[in-house]
Amino acid sequence: MIILDQGGWEVNPIVRSVIELYGDGFWVWKLVIISISLVLLCLHSNFGRVRSLIKVAGFIYIAVVLYQIFLINFRIPQIH
Repeated sequence: MIILDQGGWEVNPIVRSVIELYGDGFWVWKLVIISISLVLLCLHSNFGRVRSLIKVAGFIYIAVVLYQIFLINFRIPQIH
């Protein structure tokens, strides 16, 4: 939200469409989709393939969060 408020834009075309449809309320849609996905992955975490998928998804998510922190701290001009 901070990046979008500072003039950033959403790269994912599906999420971009949802933002255009729902405005600031898109985070509710995103929270629901992510929550359902996490519950399904946790319920099936005893399967080896799913466990690997959870690890890969976790690393990707961490990378995205770190990149966003970088953008917020170093690339977006600060408004005073």
